[in-house]
Amino acid sequence: QVQPVESGGGLVQAGGSLRLSCKRSRLITSVFNSKIMAWYRQAPGKQRELVATVTRLGSTNYADSVKGRFTISRDNARKAIYLQMNSLLPEDTAVYYCNDEARELSWGPGTQVTVSS
Repeated sequence: QVQPVESGGGLVQAGGSLRLSCKRSRLITSVFNSKIMAWYRQAPGKQRELVATVTRLGSTNYADSVKGRFTISRDNARKAIYLQMNSLLPEDTAVYYCNDEARELSWGPGTQVTVSS
C-alpha cells in the first residue's frame, strides 16, 4: 500500500494551535469511504495511542485527554483527514499518524508535534 502524506506538525508554545493533514490520494475512493479514519500519536517511550476517529458521515470520537481541544474532520472527495489541535499542552508532544480505526492501512512516517511549556 502507498503511504499517506501527513503534514502540519511543528513546534508551538503551550496554549497554541496546529492543524494536521493526512492525504491518501492514491487509495481507492471506495476503500477510503468504507473506513473509520483515525489519528494516532506516539510519544517517546510510550505506545501508540488512538487520539480521534471520524466516520464517513462525520461522526467523531475522542480520547478523553483531547476532548474539547481537538477536532477531527475528513474530506471524502480528497481522501483526506484533518486534526485541528487547540489549547495544546506539553503532554501532546508526540509523532502523529493517520490510519483507519482497525489499523489496516499502511503507516506513514507521521508528523512531529512538539509543545513547549
